[in-house]
Amino acid sequence: MDFQLKSDSELERAYFLFRMISNEPLVRIGTAATNFALKAHLPVEGLIRSTVFDHFCGGVNEEDCLGVVDKMYKKGVSAVLDFSVEGKESDEQFDRAMNKTLELIEFADEKEAMPIAVFKPTGFGRLELYRKVGEREELSADEQAEWERVVERYHKVCKRGLERDVEILIDSEESWMQDAADELVELMMKTYNKEKPIVYNTLQLYRWDRLDYLKNLHKKAVAEGFKLGMKIVRGAYMEKERERADDMGYDSPICEHKMETDKNFDKTMLYILRNLKDISLFIGTHNEESSYLAMEMMELLKIPNNDNRVWFGQLYGMSDHISFNLAAEGYNVAKYVPFGPVKDVMPYLIRRAEENTSVAGQTNRELELLKKEKQRRKL
Repeated sequence: MDFQLKSDSELERAYFLFRMISNEPLVRIGTAATNFALKAHLPVEGLIRSTVFDHFCGGVNEEDCLGVVDKMYKKGVSAVLDFSVEGKESDEQFDRAMNKTLELIEFADEKEAMPIAVFKPTGFGRLELYRKVGEREELSADEQAEWERVVERYHKVCKRGLERDVEILIDSEESWMQDAADELVELMMKTYNKEKPIVYNTLQLYRWDRLDYLKNLHKKAVAEGFKLGMKIVRGAYMEKERERADDMGYDSPICEHKMETDKNFDKTMLYILRNLKDISLFIGTHNEESSYLAMEMMELLKIPNNDNRVWFGQLYGMSDHISFNLAAEGYNVAKYVPFGPVKDVMPYLIRRAEENTSVAGQTNRELELLKKEKQRRKL
């Protein structure tokens, strides 16, 4: 079931890529060379497109992704199209990301294979502005007006999600911008999650404070009569977080060991599964143990496999053995399918490669499965 959708050449490419990613110095050199080549406008887009881009991305625009979306849906796996353009600075770029998200909601409304839309907070506003708002720094009149435009973008997208009955996942980013994003997403939940969860926040559970944050928010939601939607992930900014905490002399917000992160993830997942009447759950994980634990817990709590309040999610180009096997058992599964112009999506792809390098077990597992499949096909 795992690799049915991959042709022999796609299988070879995947094997080649994960072998490259498993080599940390190679990832560092490759990242620097790619950044340089793109900045210098060297003609490398074709090469990037035919290797790393096509493995981890659905295409350069949404129409480009439809082949991938339809192919996966035949096997019961839905798609979350993710316009993976980040780190922009101007209102014009933020409006473009918002309009793209609104288009994707319409697109999702028409297409059964795409029940969910997603956006990144820094797609809709500047990181530094979120930090200032979260740390209660005084804003100039211009910054205040700029923040109001950010809030307006969130409202437009979440309101459209409610009108079209399309769930909206809002990603998490660096901890120093997250307080402002959390408050803003909470406002969206209060406004649009009256009947059921439309708006979902994301908890990065390599942060040791997130389960307490969730429990407090849960109390508030019950008291004030709105529903919570939560996507849970382990987290994607570990090196950056630790470096900043060191440089600025505060306690790192990140769990000290991977084992603590795993415990934190599983505890949070179980807490939500026990409180499904108030909180819907999107389990973003490439971890087999956490996936098995969720399945066992759902069985124990008599939650049907296809209950719409529980979704499993993986990234396109990774962990097909988890996605397609869960879908075959009747669970709700969605792949995040990033797309966008090649040069704009590179920061996302570079983060993917670095993240895979830092989670050695993950990359080795992918390699082992790809190797097995190659041998099976030879036979």
